[in-house]
Amino acid sequence: MSSSPLRRPAEFAESQLLNAILDGTYPIHSTLPNERDLAGQLGITRPTLREALQRLARDGWLDIQQGKSTRVRDYWQEGSLATLNALAASPHHQSPDFVAYLLEIRLLLAPTYTRQALQHASHQVVALLDRAEELGQDPVSFAIFDWELHHTLTKLSANPVFQLLFNGFREIYAQMGKTYFSFEECRSESRNFYKSLLSCAKSEDLNTAEILLRETMQGSLDLWLRLGG
Repeated sequence: MSSSPLRRPAEFAESQLLNAILDGTYPIHSTLPNERDLAGQLGITRPTLREALQRLARDGWLDIQQGKSTRVRDYWQEGSLATLNALAASPHHQSPDFVAYLLEIRLLLAPTYTRQALQHASHQVVALLDRAEELGQDPVSFAIFDWELHHTLTKLSANPVFQLLFNGFREIYAQMGKTYFSFEECRSESRNFYKSLLSCAKSEDLNTAEILLRETMQGSLDLWLRLGG
């Protein structure tokens, strides 16, 4: 018997409205139906609807102004970190280039959070990378390990914002990783990367590690694009 907690009506309504925004039922710059009609469509009370709308407005999806219809924001231009996290958790609603965009962000951030992690806790990075030798050929195992590596590096860095950013990408990272690591070439490149980073961590060579991350993250992006995303 499932023990999953039941969602509150406002949370359910928020989820339904968010899906409707992402699937184009209510596209960017469109206006939502009036409260009475929308509450009736969702089968909820108007106070519950207002709570859901306020939550969506807080996270950058809606623009609510007294006396005006509620407008769907251009969430790419007006959204927030919560918007990005919601998009990352909704693979069926992403643009074809969304993963490439995330890989570009990782390319910019990874050299810095890796350098900081090695500077503050190189022994913990060594302990994690030692486990890379146990990886077989299973794409899922590779995806899990790669997520754990980058998540740990952000956690050990001096900047907690790195981890906050990365936390929102757990679901899409797992999905993308299973596809990416299904190619032997990608697994081979990652094995070489883990070995090289292990060497940097053992010697606490921060400069080489930073260069390694920049080159490797660019290589991952290039591979993803070459293999068709």
